[in-house]
Amino acid sequence: MMEKNQIFENIMSRTSVRSYTDIPVEREKVEMMLRAGMAAPSACNKQPWHFVVINDREILDQIPQFSPYASMVKQAPLAIVVCGCLDKTLEGTEQEFWIQDCSAATENILLMAHGLGLGGVWTALYPLKERYEGMQQLLHLPKTMIPLNTLIIGYPKNQAEAKDKWKEENVSYNKWMEKIHNTRKKDRKKL
Repeated sequence: MMEKNQIFENIMSRTSVRSYTDIPVEREKVEMMLRAGMAAPSACNKQPWHFVVINDREILDQIPQFSPYASMVKQAPLAIVVCGCLDKTLEGTEQEFWIQDCSAATENILLMAHGLGLGGVWTALYPLKERYEGMQQLLHLPKTMIPLNTLIIGYPKNQAEAKDKWKEENVSYNKWMEKIHNTRKKDRKKL
């Protein structure tokens, strides 16, 4: 059995939180989350991200108008919109690496939030045009600033239990082994 450490515990106990108290998130914690986001790896170190911190109740309350699965933002004290800045990306087909880069930054922010005693949930914007264009309009973003997601963050109202998502059949070593994966599926069905 693998020895657990603090980082592993933080990763394994993080879960999506959708219910928050009305306690504001301290500025120091916001900065720590943003620093964690900016510490993420990025293709050729382009760091094509831009983060918009929203703590204005009037702006927060407008988000569900174009992002229907973000309704919990109406009770949250904070949101961070993770954007890809196309002016800072690689060129050609490689421009699309901004999605991976900003996703890595997103996960860092969520893990840092959890480590700080906060709860958060990732709500997608891109590639759904009505969602990301709605956020562009709400925040007056230029067309070259593409909102990837909205992270809704606050102090959790309830303690949520993380799920163990480990599935051995989702792992291969060195090459795809169809026979082993199919055998595992059949064995599970018998149980």
